[in-house]
Amino acid sequence: MTTMVDALDFERASRRIARFLVGVAAAGTAVAGAAGGWRWGAGFLIGATAAWFNFRWMKRLVGALGGGPAHSPVRLALRYFLLGGCAYVIVRFSRLPALAAIAGLFVLIAAVFIEIFFELLYARKRTLDHPDL
Repeated sequence: MTTMVDALDFERASRRIARFLVGVAAAGTAVAGAAGGWRWGAGFLIGATAAWFNFRWMKRLVGALGGGPAHSPVRLALRYFLLGGCAYVIVRFSRLPALAAIAGLFVLIAAVFIEIFFELLYARKRTLDHPDL
């Protein structure tokens, strides 16, 4: 028996989130560049790139919790120290606007919200098409 959970599994959802993340990052970089110049566009792109790496790391963590290869807590902590170190360098030493980089970090949240809306619409359509589910 096939359930809705089978249709909306983790791998398919994470692939969609990755595509949404890239799309939002591209659109946000273009808008930031048009509104504030190349520095704002570059700052947004750096933040979006950090959001991409954060997404990949979280995906691996979730995979490890689900029975995949385990990661040590030290390795997890080092990833976030690396992310924090990059943020510190951007804010302290770069001439790129910190606000643009921070805005780029929110790309992952936007992609997750788009995925939530997608799944809500997909589930609603699927339920309307198949009322016995």
